[in-house]
Amino acid sequence: MSFILRKLSRSLAWQILFALVLGIGVGAMLHTISVESHPYYSYYKFCIVNIFQPAGDIFIRLIKMIVLPIILSTLTLGIAGLGGSKRLGTLGFKTILYFEVITTIAILIGLAFGFLFSPGEHVNLTQLGHADVTKYISQSAELSDKPHGLIVMILDMIPANIFKAMSDGSILPVIFFCVFFGLGLMQLPNTQREPFLDFLKVVSDTMFKVTNIIMRYAPIGVFALMTVTIARYGFESLIPLLKLVGLVYLAMIVFTIGVLGLVCKMCRFNIFMLLRILKEELIIAFSTASSETALPRIIEKMEAYGAPKAITSFVIPTGYSFNLDGSTLYQSITVIFLAQLFGMDLSIIDAIIIIVTLMIASKGIAGVPGASILVLSATLGSVGIPLEGIGYIMGVERILDMGRTVVNVVGNALAAIVIARWEGMFDDNKAREYERKYIYGDEQL
Repeated sequence: MSFILRKLSRSLAWQILFALVLGIGVGAMLHTISVESHPYYSYYKFCIVNIFQPAGDIFIRLIKMIVLPIILSTLTLGIAGLGGSKRLGTLGFKTILYFEVITTIAILIGLAFGFLFSPGEHVNLTQLGHADVTKYISQSAELSDKPHGLIVMILDMIPANIFKAMSDGSILPVIFFCVFFGLGLMQLPNTQREPFLDFLKVVSDTMFKVTNIIMRYAPIGVFALMTVTIARYGFESLIPLLKLVGLVYLAMIVFTIGVLGLVCKMCRFNIFMLLRILKEELIIAFSTASSETALPRIIEKMEAYGAPKAITSFVIPTGYSFNLDGSTLYQSITVIFLAQLFGMDLSIIDAIIIIVTLMIASKGIAGVPGASILVLSATLGSVGIPLEGIGYIMGVERILDMGRTVVNVVGNALAAIVIARWEGMFDDNKAREYERKYIYGDEQL
């Protein structure tokens, strides 16, 4: 007991993990009175609406509050420090190329797991709950009338009004603006440029200090959000779809340890060390099902690990729109699951269509609310699977979302290291020193 108390007092990761477990327990108890006919239902509703949901929303809003200022300051500093537009073009090409290769591998692994283990066979449709997905079907129909893929990606990333893009929390347009602003800044004489760069450095350093302050609230936010999730959905919805959930998580583990682990090895790193360094961020991402909650700390940690600011500030935010490994892995398995659920046999041509659609659609509607479901809708429509099938998986959507968010976070953190190594800008001495601090227990960096 004394060991646990010491860990809780010193380590943020242990505090968050304890909050996660406690949230599961409290959520499970609240779920028992979540039926409207229960005499204590009013207490359940009061606790969720007035206590736990607001407490969780506070944490999400605090993180969203600092994400864009960090991107604006760090990315502009990074672009201005690259030394020219040619170097930026090379960095951008390598980053997008790496993202596309890894995302394609994730899709292929998802399809392989789906065809190999057949999660949708022998599943009784009458045992499954069916959520109302009318709004997603209508949104998918609206998007079908608009251009997709590269055209939408280009249109979405060019902000007509940068201040509106910032108020909407759109990361991709902000990145686009920062790239051009940084390039323009490089053209100014030193007497004009240096004072502004010093100002941005102060803003960047201050926002990372603010991040550390906000992270003190993380255990409360994680506890509240996990309580709400379990209280609303419980564990009953997992039973009929346990094979799907188990297969998705198994595929994510194989992808993370196998594929990303191999990438780590090729870049002379250890995937388990990377996971250990990111443990606080991974627990937060899992419990909140939001990659944004981990973004500020990932940028900070990967820079401390040896990747320069010019790399981390560009690669990691860009990955939130282009490098969704966990999401595409989940979507490819789910497409196969729903096809098998409806008794449809998919051909090799169908599999190719799924790959192409997932690669394009995942970029084409970045930033749209419910984007993952909309990407899934577009993919189902491309091979003739009824869109109503999405309603059968909505009961476990949140559980799956938590897992795929973790994979997205690991993938984007690793991408910064890979691109830094590829560019010959990685600091190995800094990395070894950082690893030693974790190995010997000095984890509050």
